[in-house]
Amino acid sequence: MKEGATIVGVAFPDDILAPDEEVVVHLHPHWVSLVGPALWTVAALLFAVLGVFFAPGGFLQKPIQYLVLIVALGLIGYRGALPWLRQLTTHYVITSQRLVVREGLLTRAGRDVPVSWLVGTTVQQSLFEQWVGSGRLVVETAGQRGRITLSCMPHVERMQEMLAELAAPYQGRGSGDPRRGGWNPGQ
Repeated sequence: MKEGATIVGVAFPDDILAPDEEVVVHLHPHWVSLVGPALWTVAALLFAVLGVFFAPGGFLQKPIQYLVLIVALGLIGYRGALPWLRQLTTHYVITSQRLVVREGLLTRAGRDVPVSWLVGTTVQQSLFEQWVGSGRLVVETAGQRGRITLSCMPHVERMQEMLAELAAPYQGRGSGDPRRGGWNPGQ
């Protein structure tokens, strides 16, 4: 791997690593994944302020204000805080030997793919994602599951190159046959 190609984020638990395995990159989804939740939070706060200060008068004023506050807090929690917690608990980790994906808040799900199983990668980016440096990285793997899509991947093109570099030693094996661990970066 090229010198300077290592990007290390927050530490990843060493207890899941093999003795000779190193974390090369540890990332969370790009900050752009939180733009929608931030807008929902602002809208819910605006709804709460308008509902509390401009509630119709009379004996129903207090119950309507409480209802508005409950709805606003529910929106802030569900559309604002929950996506933020999901973003914090989603890990994209590239080690010297595998790609590790861990996600989930209360229920954890994970997938580990040895770099020798990588068949190819595809980058998908909208114009906005190109501008902010984000995108989807679709990783084709050998085996029955075949494809992993990593959404809102920061530095997506650099991650594609890094996976290609890690898989390069396995390139000649199997003549590109995905069941034998060959690497075909053109896919």
